Amino acid sequence: MKKFTIIIALIIAVAFVGSAMAVPPGKTAEFKGGAMGKVTFDGKIHADKGLKCNDCHTKVFQMKKGSTKMKMADINAGKFCGTCHNGTKAFASDGDCAKCHKKAAAGY
Repeated sequence: MKKFTIIIALIIAVAFVGSAMAVPPGKTAEFKGGAMGKVTFDGKIHADKGLKCNDCHTKVFQMKKGSTKMKMADINAGKFCGTCHNGTKAFASDGDCAKCHKKAAAGY
């Protein structure tokens, strides 16, 4: 019975963690980023700064992949990433584009 309880607890924990953590430390999420190049969100970089997933989810971002349609105008207006990337709390979103956007190397 004890073994069964542990197995059930692990299954529930895995199911909950998988749905509750959008991009946990050690994982990344990539966004197309338009002509400026893709943007890679790294959960570890943000966790290393002391942030927790629920600091942004669901206050700033929804948990479902693809549910947020971001535009730079919105980010620069203080929405989405711009909630923190405003030049005060974190580097400003309207500064050096290459901090977030990475263009693919030619020939690849």
